[in-house]
Amino acid sequence: MSSDDSDQAWSTAVKQLKALGLSTYAARTFVALASLGEGTAQDVTDVADVPRTRVYDAADELRERGLVDVKRTSPKRFWAISSETVGRHFEQEYDHRVTTMTEALDSLTASDRRSEQRGVWTVTGRETVSERVVDFVATAEDEVVYTTAETLLTDEIVESLAAASDRGVSIRLAQMSGPAEERVRETVPDAELFNSLWDWTDTPAGRLLMADRERTLVSVLVQGNGDHPPEPRDETAIWGAGATNSLVVVLKALFTWELDRTRD
Repeated sequence: MSSDDSDQAWSTAVKQLKALGLSTYAARTFVALASLGEGTAQDVTDVADVPRTRVYDAADELRERGLVDVKRTSPKRFWAISSETVGRHFEQEYDHRVTTMTEALDSLTASDRRSEQRGVWTVTGRETVSERVVDFVATAEDEVVYTTAETLLTDEIVESLAAASDRGVSIRLAQMSGPAEERVRETVPDAELFNSLWDWTDTPAGRLLMADRERTLVSVLVQGNGDHPPEPRDETAIWGAGATNSLVVVLKALFTWELDRTRD
């Protein structure tokens, strides 16, 4: 590994450890010990931008988090756990934190989120729109109707459709190209594919979704900053919920007409 690569790896490790909750000195101390294997406070100071007197405080923080062991010699020596163990440690810690947070938020829910949502709500960003699609599919009980540009058919969305199908939800998808259709049929064999009047090739259309005929979403692709390959386009969507919501009424009529036309 070149010096530049090593510096980049060091900087990335420190940045991510700080993002995971370590103080700056603790993050630097851990990365220094990881590169050394073990060492004294002076060893850490020699390779990292941490004052010797602060290494002990940083080591105490790391020890309390289970990331460093201490050898009671004179001077003290510190040993960092392996990168694999660090990964498991933070995965377990944050899985617990996410579970606790979700349970707390669920207990605060004042009303059924599937009830009428007045007006139409806006979502911006391809990843965020995909999250809404997965959420709508995951909470569907009877039916999902979905039409999408193939570039937006992510593995996570296909997996959510498969999971919905497995629990008995009817999945209806607009026909796409051969490879995309084959991919869907392999993962969601019970899905019903139908012909759509929408031509996604030369339009900025993104996707249309209806869940249980009471939650709908429609999106378009817009010029973006190039962060979402393969096209330099972002995505904006609107969604609504409730049997009398205006967007739900319009898209339900559109989907019902298309499905009836296909079956006829």
